Amino acid sequence: MNAQVCRTLSTLCFQAGILSVILSIIMWWFLDRDTPEAAAHAERFGIFVGLWAPTLLILSNRFDRYADRAKPLPGLSDDMTQPLP
Repeated sequence: MNAQVCRTLSTLCFQAGILSVILSIIMWWFLDRDTPEAAAHAERFGIFVGLWAPTLLILSNRFDRYADRAKPLPGLSDDMTQPLP
């Protein structure tokens, strides 16, 4: 992988991690809480989604570090790595 791909993956993982935290709070707060069982389900589901955040943020960090050490792919010139218009 080249540095640009790693940076893109890093950004996506970071945004997904932040979104996971926000979704976790929304699910925990706004899911149906009419019965005690439904409230317990909302808590468990919110915690489950919230547990994705550390993994996604760690992946973001790893992709960012890998991008710092990435070397150009052999056989590709600089103009081949540029996006098409």
